[in-house]
Amino acid sequence: MDSGAVEAARHWLAEQGVTQVHDGWVRHERPDVLLTANDVAHTWAGDVFAEDLDPAGRLRLAFGLLDLLDEYWVTCAIRFADDSSEGPLPADLLWDGYRRRLEADKADKEAEAVTYSLWVDWFEDRATSATAFAEVLGNDIEHVVTDPSQAPLRRARRVLECSGPVPWSVKEPTYRTALRLPALHPALFRGLRASFHDVYGDLNPAAALALLDRLDLPADTPHLAELRQVLAAGHANHYRSPGAWDDAVRSCS
Repeated sequence: MDSGAVEAARHWLAEQGVTQVHDGWVRHERPDVLLTANDVAHTWAGDVFAEDLDPAGRLRLAFGLLDLLDEYWVTCAIRFADDSSEGPLPADLLWDGYRRRLEADKADKEAEAVTYSLWVDWFEDRATSATAFAEVLGNDIEHVVTDPSQAPLRRARRVLECSGPVPWSVKEPTYRTALRLPALHPALFRGLRASFHDVYGDLNPAAALALLDRLDLPADTPHLAELRQVLAAGHANHYRSPGAWDDAVRSCS
């Protein structure tokens, strides 16, 4: 968390007449009406990008608001601004902001706004998935694997787990590199599983099975046998092969 950006966001909200109280947030003119962080995000996050600041300043303020509120809707405002007529946003600051928050030493639940944003916005969109995946992991997976430290490993694990919608041709080289680091095997398994189960999940069954068979996982890992069976049968996606997963569950039970 960028404490300076958080305080800037808190100050900016105060200028909008919004302050934090013990149980939530209140408007100055209606101090009796308690607002949630989600209420604040939906009402004010988009206004950050109308401020009289340069694009970098607006983006820093938006990330500060994300850290302060921890709400997915703030990431939506960032994405909308990037895709607007005044976009794109400064790419170096945008992706550095994502990487830093993916590396944050906090519970996965507390990082969910960022991982969910990657999954359903940047990764599901074929126009942005390749760039987004490269920026948050693909470009430096070799360094993460050869010189691992806790923060980049957290980022790699979180990205792999939500990478189901990324096109197979884009993510396979990163998956193969991640395979070299056993600490990433559980996350890689969850990425493969999501690649099969997500509505927009993408994988090559034979190549995915070859990766799966090289993972060092406990034999009783939930869903391991079922995933191996559907891939061996040539199924690429749960929704394009109705019943295949249920058949595998019955067969493996």
